[in-house]
Amino acid sequence: MDTTSILLVIPARYASTRLPGKPLVKIGGVEMIRRVADIASCICRHNEGCEYVVATDDERISSFCTEHGIPTVMTAETCRSGTERCWDAVCRRQVKPALVINLQGDNPLCPPWVIQQLIDTWRTEPGDVFTPCIHLSWEEYDRLVESKKSTPYSGTTVLVDHKGYAMAFSKNIIPAVRKPEKARAAMEKSPVRRHVGLYAYTSSALQRYFELPESPYEVGAVEGLEQMRFLYNGLRVKMVETDYRGRKTTAGVDSPEDVQRVEEILKEYGEYDLS
Repeated sequence: MDTTSILLVIPARYASTRLPGKPLVKIGGVEMIRRVADIASCICRHNEGCEYVVATDDERISSFCTEHGIPTVMTAETCRSGTERCWDAVCRRQVKPALVINLQGDNPLCPPWVIQQLIDTWRTEPGDVFTPCIHLSWEEYDRLVESKKSTPYSGTTVLVDHKGYAMAFSKNIIPAVRKPEKARAAMEKSPVRRHVGLYAYTSSALQRYFELPESPYEVGAVEGLEQMRFLYNGLRVKMVETDYRGRKTTAGVDSPEDVQRVEEILKEYGEYDLS
């Protein structure tokens, strides 16, 4: 009988237009998928009933994982997203875990403490989905405003209610700061929270995601945010406020330039403590 209460699924696909075979690309001498697996392994060592698995449809990735003692499962080639691959992996288990964490295989800088915060919040707070956000300082807000001038649809913000549950996500900066000078004088931090794309779902919520109707806010022509399906259909998304503890980070690795950026961050800040 499967006694796992927490399952970290690492979706990993070989194909990538800008970085073919990217899960096996070395970053600082270590394959990217090994770096992510090491983070997942660390989390499992510190949480009873926790397991992790790499979910892939490519024999090259599966063989590499098997060779290096990394748990892996072959998933359908028809999976169109990491979320679908995550659910496919869950469905192949005899008993579904209570909590499923989707840890993207191209995120070798995912802070382990952020994953732990999701788990800790799930244990104490009601919710269907748990995902992190960063409450931006005014300096961080200014940087986001500036970056939106060149890449307007990079970076997602979220509105939260008084209990910390998401009200809306947007590629625009929400809430709008209509009177910046007054807001800065009245508020120590900006009112803006930036969403971090890491998700923990109850198994029932993840299953419902594929049964619920698509929201008009997740289509590519509008916001293009799949998490809006949960809100649109009345599920609760608990936002977990976190920070990077003074370290630099980056989004997913999708190009040789991203690899170089991650290596520079590791040189500057060192490796995570995964003991």
